[in-house]
Amino acid sequence: MYSPKPWHVLLILCCLAPGSFALAQQPVQPAREDEVAELRREVAELKAQIQQLQQAAGLKAPAAPAAAAAPAGAAAAPAAAATQAEVDKLQKQVDTLQTKANQPPTSGWNGEHFFLRSSDGNFVLMPTGYFDAQWAGYGNQYGAPPDSFSITRARFGFEGSYGKQLDYVLQIETISSPTVRDAYMDFKPDPAFRIMAGQMKVPFSMEISTADTALAFSNRSILSVLYPDAAGAFRAPGVDIHGDFDRQAIQYWVGLFNGQGLLASGTTNEPEIVARLRFEPWRNSDISWLRGLGFGGSAEHSRSKGLAGEQSFSGLMVDNTYTFFPSFHINGNVNRYNGFVSWLDGPLGLRGEYTHLQQDRSDIGSIATGGIGFLSQPAVVGEGYYLAATYFLTGETESLNALPRVIHPVIGPASPGESGAPGWGAWQLKFRYSHLSGNAPGSECDAITTPACPITPVISPAFNDTTDEFTAGFNWYLNYWVLLKTDVNLDRLKEPSVQGILPHNYVVFLETVQFRF
Repeated sequence: MYSPKPWHVLLILCCLAPGSFALAQQPVQPAREDEVAELRREVAELKAQIQQLQQAAGLKAPAAPAAAAAPAGAAAAPAAAATQAEVDKLQKQVDTLQTKANQPPTSGWNGEHFFLRSSDGNFVLMPTGYFDAQWAGYGNQYGAPPDSFSITRARFGFEGSYGKQLDYVLQIETISSPTVRDAYMDFKPDPAFRIMAGQMKVPFSMEISTADTALAFSNRSILSVLYPDAAGAFRAPGVDIHGDFDRQAIQYWVGLFNGQGLLASGTTNEPEIVARLRFEPWRNSDISWLRGLGFGGSAEHSRSKGLAGEQSFSGLMVDNTYTFFPSFHINGNVNRYNGFVSWLDGPLGLRGEYTHLQQDRSDIGSIATGGIGFLSQPAVVGEGYYLAATYFLTGETESLNALPRVIHPVIGPASPGESGAPGWGAWQLKFRYSHLSGNAPGSECDAITTPACPITPVISPAFNDTTDEFTAGFNWYLNYWVLLKTDVNLDRLKEPSVQGILPHNYVVFLETVQFRF
């Protein structure tokens, strides 16, 4: 791209600098023919660049001005002498076209999404979406579901911004019946203080905060049944305050939610309170191998309502093989605690997480296990942990919550920020171990207990069950937007299941295709 030469500006200043006296004494000097030809050529080149930008954005190019209509070869032909007014007019055209060339396009592809943008850049609208198609093979094992194909996610929506301080997201889940998945606004007056309101993910645990499209495994760990709003895709209507300090070395989230899942109202006057804190103390340091080390924790408190039919966490495995632990009626306090750590260094990613859940069964009366004689029972407790490792064989960099920039894609365009030639895509190995336990202590009622059961003694049995899962496999990223996941799960049922299945090992094959735009 050409810009006006310094000697052009000096020429104009020389014409104007002598002042009114000189202008009164001398006639206006015409500009040289080569100066006029140079300015006209710059106008033509800038115009051509604008036209290329408009064509790339799919817009109709405006009619070429007379000054730029002449072919490039016309610069060599004799040009008529031009006055200073003509030079100023051409310079103004150059400045105008230069300004237009520097303005961002109003529509197109930004490397991540298609977009529409206002001419001043204050309003942005981007259609977004993704879907996952999955095949699950259980090998006709006793009690397991049949082998089948399914669409596990099919979500479409919009996101964008109003000005520089307000972002918005609307996303619909279209499986079975359309359901609002995400619908929120994020007000960003300062990096240290932001407000998000609407329906969104609750800020609990590192695993929940990972975007669905950025998950390395086909499913989240078996630990996820302990997370808040697990039955509602970990989302609920509410509001949260979040921000970061020291260039994201410290991040925090604090929110109030209904605590009953998607679009559901709360069942008590006490909202669900959720908080998460993450530290990355070496994020901005010169020690490269420590920059990707992060750790933190989460906490949640809410109240359940027995008369609303609320129950304890589900013991169903995330791949649907069996239910290792029954659900119970609950009433009273619900408390969750969580700790996590991650270390990302080049192609290597290590993650670990622990979660503890306690759900009270206070004053539950007739809905107690065993009958009307019980007014309270011991709390239901669930806890577990997972350890996961991933490694890119093709040199890509592991990210905390984003897809890798594929260096040599198999199909489609290059990844944003990459310019590698087509190749075999990105290949990633993965392994995870998850452990989960559930405990519901038993109790009894007879003539000497308080409250007493003098006529019909009742015994409520205890449940103390554990299960675990090994997952291994690989991912093939065909490009930045298309991903094939291959997982093999070894699920170990260690006590008889709720369905009455005796302890047994299950091998499950999962093949998932993910596409996003």
